[in-house]
Amino acid sequence: MQTSSHAKKGLHPVLMMIWVIIATVALTYVVASGQFKRHGALVVPGSYRTMPKSGGAETFFSPTIVEAGPHDTSAAPASLASAFAAIPNGLVKNAKLEFLVMLVGGMFGVLRRSGAIDAGVNRLIQVTGGNKYILVPVLMLLLGLGSTFLGFISEYLVLIPIAALVGERLGYGPIFAVAVVGVAAKIGYGTSVTNPYALVVAQPLAHVALFSGLGFRLALFALFILLGILYVLWRVKPVRPPEAAALRDPGRLSWPHLAILLILAAAGVLLVAGSIFWGWKEDDLSTFYVALTLVFALAARMPAREAADAFVDGLKSMILAALLIGLAGAVQILLQNSYVLDTMIDRATRILHGQPGAATASGLMAIEMFLGVLIPSTAGKVAVSMPILAPIAQLSGVSGQTTVLAFILGNGLTNMVTPTSGMLLAYLAAAKVGFGEWIRFIAPLFLLLLLLSLAALTIAVATGY
Repeated sequence: MQTSSHAKKGLHPVLMMIWVIIATVALTYVVASGQFKRHGALVVPGSYRTMPKSGGAETFFSPTIVEAGPHDTSAAPASLASAFAAIPNGLVKNAKLEFLVMLVGGMFGVLRRSGAIDAGVNRLIQVTGGNKYILVPVLMLLLGLGSTFLGFISEYLVLIPIAALVGERLGYGPIFAVAVVGVAAKIGYGTSVTNPYALVVAQPLAHVALFSGLGFRLALFALFILLGILYVLWRVKPVRPPEAAALRDPGRLSWPHLAILLILAAAGVLLVAGSIFWGWKEDDLSTFYVALTLVFALAARMPAREAADAFVDGLKSMILAALLIGLAGAVQILLQNSYVLDTMIDRATRILHGQPGAATASGLMAIEMFLGVLIPSTAGKVAVSMPILAPIAQLSGVSGQTTVLAFILGNGLTNMVTPTSGMLLAYLAAAKVGFGEWIRFIAPLFLLLLLLSLAALTIAVATGY
């Protein structure tokens, strides 16, 4: 197994998440506690109330594990025991996503052992001449379209190891895979032309028609994906010469390899259908990948022991990603149990009252970016923020459509860089790229897209979008 780059340089990702958890515990002592009333998952605007809160060394060293309850009338900051308990509880909270990540790794282990992926990648490189100016734009455009129209993010995790293999053959470092897949996916999700996961709840809560206003978002997607492609082409440089074998004509694919690649293509079509028509979630995708693993092993005529070894080796390669997702869940648990999340939302929204339209729209995006660190889930963020922000925006003359735009732009930008995004951590771990290395790579593009997003919101307010 390839040695992970995080162990060689920079802060280990597990240590990074431990420091985030420590900072979160400190935050529960600094920020007052309070909560909004809720109808189901949706927040009731104007219902925020503060809660009495204990504190001090006695609370910190208490053996009691703080957990939020439906009838709580007081709050407590996180104790030392609560901080430790949040880690296994975070693993349980995000268990479906963690198992999905590991099963993707197991499936790819069997797929790689079959030899079909290596043969297919070599053939792809030979056909394109190993030209990144052909490979990168085509791949990123296709991935971006899937993300912005269909909301694909977790579905792309399986492509990271394949993209890594392409990059390895061409002499690029691990950043190639996460740059090609991650930048395209995040830009697509951040513009959400018809992304159902972002729009189905957000637009009705903002009182605008579902999927309306897509022309403006489509223009933003076209601009952002073009910039993303140019940025990746500019920043990603070879670290060694291409593998000579990869540039030679590999000849025709063998029938078993061709059959496996056709099965993989058919699986991609089925994956799209499952996400669109049957609403597949993490557990459905996990089931699909388990079945697909068995199909690949049978198609390759792989002995049972060899298939089992390949599956376990692939699964091991994703354990770090699964652990990081669980640690991200621990942060959310600590904030929820201490009742400080609603307080931070209330304080942030008060700043917007009385601001002019353009400033309000920019402030909405800033709040969504802030919430993206605390609530990486798009659906969770919509339920918490949109019922509060939409009325504030309306009072400032900002339309519901622009409010939704501020939400999706802020959501997309934050999920490019936040260490609490389980899927970003999974992408990085699958590509064996350290978080610090990713931030150094993505920071200039992030800042450019941030400025363009602010400009887009100003134009939206000025044109009455």
